[in-house]
Amino acid sequence: MIDSIFSLSESIRYVAVYRNGQLQSRVKAGLASASSAESDRYEELLVNPTLLKLAEQRGNIDCGGLDYLVVRYGHFFQFVLPTDWGHASVCIAADAEPIEIGERVKALVNGEG
Repeated sequence: MIDSIFSLSESIRYVAVYRNGQLQSRVKAGLASASSAESDRYEELLVNPTLLKLAEQRGNIDCGGLDYLVVRYGHFFQFVLPTDWGHASVCIAADAEPIEIGERVKALVNGEG
């Protein structure tokens, strides 16, 4: 799945798949302003699951649920897609269109693309 997600856009910098408690991730080679592998690992194991849970609970009150999250950090966007098995997380270059790329990721992960 990671290779397929990278193939969606040259603007994808990093991909993580957290499936049934197992984390797999890969960073595009030669990136400037990349975060550390350890920092990325904690983001996938702690931060993103927590953000997804909070947003999902809020979304389920009266917003129609949660589709995905987009976080804008200083150097990039982070697209986080909840799934039945965990989540997919994709780092997208700051000069790209995160919603457009995220929708392609969503279609691929959900078996539509």
